[in-house]
Amino acid sequence: MNMDHAVAQEKNVNLSLLTYVGFTFLGYFIIGLSLSVLPIFISKNLGFSLVVAGLVISLQYVATFFLRAYSGKIIDEKGPKPAVLFSMLSFSLTGIFLILAYYFKFSPLLSLSFLIITRLLTGCGEGMIGASPINWAIMALGEKHTAKIISYNGVACYGALAIGASLGVVIEHKFGLYGIGIISILIGIIGFLFAKTKINYTNTNTQDSQSFWKVLGKVSPFGICLALGGIGFASISTFITLYYNYFHWNNGALCLTVFGGLFVAGRLVFSNVINNYGGIKVAIACLLVETIGLVIISFAATSQMALLGAGVTGLGFSLIFPALGVVAIKSVSPSSQGSALAGYGLFIDLSLGVAGPLIGAVADLCGMKYIFPFSAGMVLTGLCVAYYLKTKTSFNKS
Repeated sequence: MNMDHAVAQEKNVNLSLLTYVGFTFLGYFIIGLSLSVLPIFISKNLGFSLVVAGLVISLQYVATFFLRAYSGKIIDEKGPKPAVLFSMLSFSLTGIFLILAYYFKFSPLLSLSFLIITRLLTGCGEGMIGASPINWAIMALGEKHTAKIISYNGVACYGALAIGASLGVVIEHKFGLYGIGIISILIGIIGFLFAKTKINYTNTNTQDSQSFWKVLGKVSPFGICLALGGIGFASISTFITLYYNYFHWNNGALCLTVFGGLFVAGRLVFSNVINNYGGIKVAIACLLVETIGLVIISFAATSQMALLGAGVTGLGFSLIFPALGVVAIKSVSPSSQGSALAGYGLFIDLSLGVAGPLIGAVADLCGMKYIFPFSAGMVLTGLCVAYYLKTKTSFNKS
């Protein structure tokens, strides 16, 4: 009977958890819708260079970077609900400016201006949604579910990006940016109305809350470790198709599918190991597995061996964010956990933003075949940082 009760309770927790990470899914689905089509629209329809297209797309990450600190402050002082509501409104507004950009495409500069506003609003939405559903779920379900919450939130994020990017191409082909704009508006409104129905939670004791920058300093060791681990993810997501082309192999995109599949599987199957063994130990194991995966790709003589390496890398990377995130949250007081997650999330933004130019420079200076040995070295450095953190007595109980 106790077993049946435990199973029923776990099922209720999972269902409740989905209602919170669902906001992450909606937000990143909207982000994904335009991710694959905007560079083509800017370059082919409006006639601007790929450099301009890249700069416009990157504006989202600039806005996200600066909004994370603000979102952490809102979560700590007013609860996660206002941050989620703000993000959903921002995502709806992106749809309006996408429609304007589509209708004014006869005036490239004006259309590009609307797209710039769209990217900034998208960044605002992402910055506010980044840590909000995680904190909301933790406050509602309890800190003992933190590892599972972060893991499921990551699945919602990456899954939504993949689905949104694929559907965005189909929608744009049939209806243009107008169709993507309409869907973005509707999904944003649905998310806003659903968030309005949910109970907000606030910290009862804000006297011991700290400034964002002080909290950032406390979580930075874990963030640095995360950023180094993110280099492996970035190297595969950005350069694996070029790597396959360099060696005259086929189906480079299949590596992305295998990587993503093993990443999601790792999040879903092994999320409980963080509670059982501790965040630092799991991070060390995952960084080791990720390093091994990148080494396999580095020495792969066939495309099949590279495919195996991509899968191992995805499995290794799957739990690094939640494993280190659990420890990062514990390093601050409960009243500063919103800022902690926001600050911690900055490091993966920085990692993914810097990795492209950095690994590209390695390819230009040393050759394409050296990008994965370089990435393996960066992840191995992260492993050393994680091991150093484990040796510090203050984190041994994490």
